[in-house]
Amino acid sequence: MNVKLSNANNLLLVCLVALIPVMAHGNTLERIRASHTFTLGYLPDFAPFSDQAADKASGYAIDLCLKIAERVKTDLGLPELSIQYQPVSMSDEMTAVSSGKIDILCTPTPPTLVRRKRVSYSVPIYTAGLAAVVRQDSSEALLNALDGKVAHTGPTWRATVNRGLSNQTYAAIAGGITETWIQQQMRLLGVVATLVTVENADAGLKLVADGKADAFFAERMMLKHLLDRNYPAGNLVVLERMFEYAPTAMAVDREDEDFRLLVDTALSEMYRSGEIEQAFDKYLGGASDAAKKLFKIYALP
Repeated sequence: MNVKLSNANNLLLVCLVALIPVMAHGNTLERIRASHTFTLGYLPDFAPFSDQAADKASGYAIDLCLKIAERVKTDLGLPELSIQYQPVSMSDEMTAVSSGKIDILCTPTPPTLVRRKRVSYSVPIYTAGLAAVVRQDSSEALLNALDGKVAHTGPTWRATVNRGLSNQTYAAIAGGITETWIQQQMRLLGVVATLVTVENADAGLKLVADGKADAFFAERMMLKHLLDRNYPAGNLVVLERMFEYAPTAMAVDREDEDFRLLVDTALSEMYRSGEIEQAFDKYLGGASDAAKKLFKIYALP
């Protein structure tokens, strides 16, 4: 009888141990309460949204995450909550969220259907725009094609675009949606060109500056920030044309609606109080009238 009871207890213990990872990953607030630590994940080379700063991080998205941390402190009654900064790469950012390695990915990313199979998302915090950087001495044919300065009439337009874009080398960050977008556009227009991928935006800009790529595609605000900081001579320029727009948001655990609600509540309050507009002024050069209209749409009532 005692043997049977012991076996039953052992089986129960095994089941409980097996459930620990699920509980840890599925309840972010309980994990934070137990550890007294809020772990902020971020891309370390994505200024002005998130940037490495010694053993911490800085940027627009980091400031918003720190405001969310204040909400966590209040809701959980943890005035001594510790903030941990965890850099991640573009190749493992979603795994870091879904595995519980980080509590939130502060750096905003577009909530694609593929990503939402693994994580959930907050309300949008920024509307990203895809732009291209080229050398100032780029060929007129390439500049016209990229800027859309060709006649949009039937086969002539398609042929003109093709001639301007073909036999060029384009660069994009590996694993991002920009890489997929360029591949789709090349197939759509029948463009014969080379696409190379890089680890980060700095590497992409260097390829263009060194003449090893004709254009680098990435988020416009990030490109402008890097050019101002690293290429003040003006030999590289960001084209005015915006190729795509996409709302971007913070990634959180897919199985944790309570934490997502806390994050959305904090962000919505920041929209209404004007704190997000202040962060725009500090890091992103101020909010346009269009961005301010979106603030009202993004904030949940």
